[in-house]
Amino acid sequence: MASYTVKSLGKSTDYMTIVRELDDGYVVRIVRDKDGYNDITTDYISKTLFDSCIRTGYLTKMETPADREAVNA
Repeated sequence: MASYTVKSLGKSTDYMTIVRELDDGYVVRIVRDKDGYNDITTDYISKTLFDSCIRTGYLTKMETPADREAVNA
């Protein structure tokens, strides 16, 4: 599934991965860097909120190795 970086303060590298798509939203796994350890949560986000986060830049799609290979081909 697709992964997205989450805009955060400081140098932390937080990201979110879509685990499953539902009719009205997504089940997502969020990994946050908390002073050297990962805080992992699984939650639900509506499609409306997800689209808003993409539009505002709060979420940015991560490039995957497969995406890089397709561009370089």
